[in-house]
Amino acid sequence: MTRPAIIDRAAALIPPFAQAERPPPRTLTAFLAWCLAGAWPILAVATVIAVISGTFDILAAILLGRVIDASLASGPEAVFSENALLFLGIAAFLLILRPLVFGTFSILQSIVLQANLTPLVLSRLHRWTLGQSVTFFDNDFAGRIAQKQMQTSRAVTEIAVEGINTVIFALAAFTSATLLLITIDWRVALILAIWLAGYLWFITWFLPRIRVRSAARAGARAAVSGQVVDTITNMRTVKLFANAEHEDAAAINSMRTYRDRIIEFGTMATLFRVLLTVIASLLPVLLTGSVLLLWQAGMATPGDIAAVGTVSLRISQMTGWVSFALMGIYANVGEAEDGMKTLTPRPSITDADDAKPLEINASRIAFRNLRFTYGREEGGIEHIDLTIEPGEKIGLVGASGAGKSTLVSLLLRLYDPEEGRVEIDGQDIRHVTQDSLRAAIGMVTQETAMFNRTARDNIRYGRRDATDAEVITAAERAEAHDFITGLRDHRDNAGYDAFLGERGVKLSGGQRQRIALARAILKDAPILVLDEATSALDSEVEAVIQTALDTVMEDKTVIAIAHRLSTIARMDRIVVLDDGRIAEQGSHDDLLARNGLYARYWQRQSGGFLTTEAAE
Repeated sequence: MTRPAIIDRAAALIPPFAQAERPPPRTLTAFLAWCLAGAWPILAVATVIAVISGTFDILAAILLGRVIDASLASGPEAVFSENALLFLGIAAFLLILRPLVFGTFSILQSIVLQANLTPLVLSRLHRWTLGQSVTFFDNDFAGRIAQKQMQTSRAVTEIAVEGINTVIFALAAFTSATLLLITIDWRVALILAIWLAGYLWFITWFLPRIRVRSAARAGARAAVSGQVVDTITNMRTVKLFANAEHEDAAAINSMRTYRDRIIEFGTMATLFRVLLTVIASLLPVLLTGSVLLLWQAGMATPGDIAAVGTVSLRISQMTGWVSFALMGIYANVGEAEDGMKTLTPRPSITDADDAKPLEINASRIAFRNLRFTYGREEGGIEHIDLTIEPGEKIGLVGASGAGKSTLVSLLLRLYDPEEGRVEIDGQDIRHVTQDSLRAAIGMVTQETAMFNRTARDNIRYGRRDATDAEVITAAERAEAHDFITGLRDHRDNAGYDAFLGERGVKLSGGQRQRIALARAILKDAPILVLDEATSALDSEVEAVIQTALDTVMEDKTVIAIAHRLSTIARMDRIVVLDDGRIAEQGSHDDLLARNGLYARYWQRQSGGFLTTEAAE
């Protein structure tokens, strides 16, 4: 169905994916302003329309009073002849002007604001989250982070939309009602003012308490999502270890906490609703009764009674609507604040203000007096001085915990060293952009990362502008083409169009590693890191892959980590790490002749793998 052009033009008034110009603040008001930056002109227009709409509601009651007074004054015979212009004006107001204003208000609410604010806020939060350091994701549930993004964007949108739709509209209506009552008698307006003061006290006492309980409920709900997603993500492990009962108990415990928070919130909300009904019902009694007394004393007209009665009923009804909306706004404020605390920490790794793209000349890597212990007194690496010449192939060897992966993480700048520096072609990597650094490094790890996308998309992730032919060539070189052509998913997509499942669960470990190798081959970066790149392959496939790797490693600076020492024996140099320090280095033959730690590793291997006990 084709949308009217006016709808598309209205929807385009706010750019839905505009980038934020600064990091998100960590105070609530500033955070909300950051989220909504770029939408403020339209929010201001919507506010003006809300004021007009709120005024029109009261104006309609005034006009009703005028109709009654004019009708009584003219009598049945002359009511239309003497008041034709008045009645035509009122009809034009009710049938043309009022629908036009309310229609405009509805378009702003439903099409301009609702359709754009959520994606605007969500895209900003998602971009900021993408810039977080690896430790941010290591310390939280993936499901919880995603839940917080969605929760916060929805909450901010509701705060803005309901704030205009309810608060501004209601303020305009209350102000107009007060002015109407003043024209009748200041004492009636005073009654409204006293009632309003009591109503505001009631709101200010209840809503902060509702906000606190809402935040607690939101946190408990996110914890349930995180727990459930964590279990589902690792369902294969749950099945293998027969721990379904344990996971069920953990989920039930999270759900029990969530249920308790819901009950606490519901108890406060119920008390709020009951007392509100009493307060709202009091207003028509007070206002209509006072105007009846004034009419009895000859100080008010029947039209005044009708106008005040209509206004008091409208405000009474509005009181419930406004209060529930405010309760929702406060609940959303609590959820937005909770999301702000989760999503806005500053990344531990950031580009320097003067960071420039990395310039690759020869791909020389230098670790200079490097120390990193993850903030602890022990562990990590100490006093690493190592230079890897352009095109040199280095093998890193050491027992678990020796510091091999730490060294690679520092090269990729997933962490910053506590002492020393890492250089590539003489450039301190802390002074280059992270994207350019990682674009220059191809990596294949033991824990291969797969998206629940097609085989083609997973390989093309190495170089997104690669052609289909280049993707297939990379897969052939990684010995992945044959099994890829036999893939078929549950949607009946086949071959390179088949989806691999979340984290590549539909593939074997060896198949995932070959996809990852194809991705690295396609990337063709000048520096290559292989972290147990063939550990999931059987010997026959590894032999074939090794030939492909030899070709891929040509003219590249290579760092290879392996427990299977046979895979790195042909490297130009082998560096042996022990307890975070370089214990020895040299060629395979040199290290065997030295009869040191590497020689003991080689001798004590069982089935070609380096065991932790070999370090002892």
